Amino acid sequence: MPSKYDPELRQRALRMLAEARPEHESLTAACRHVGGLLGVSPETLRVWQRRYDIDIGAKPGTSIDMAQENRRLRREVSELRKANEVLKAASVFFAKEPDRPRTK
Repeated sequence: MPSKYDPELRQRALRMLAEARPEHESLTAACRHVGGLLGVSPETLRVWQRRYDIDIGAKPGTSIDMAQENRRLRREVSELRKANEVLKAASVFFAKEPDRPRTK
């Protein structure tokens, strides 16, 4: 799904959020403030901040890079399983070939 916001806006919003956090009593309040300035939903900012914290290792979770690698590996495993099934079917087919009577 394409992103509604460009990466530059996301980075700018995260920088502004980091600067605004000490001035506010909570992350939610800072998200409301920065979101109002940029026209971005406070929930979107909160999710971006959470993802950023996970990606830099500040909080536990699966980073974006790891999630992409997992998806790629799952696709690869699926393709290999399909290829393996085709090869098994072919080996069964060719294993029966010598048993067939040959007609000329």
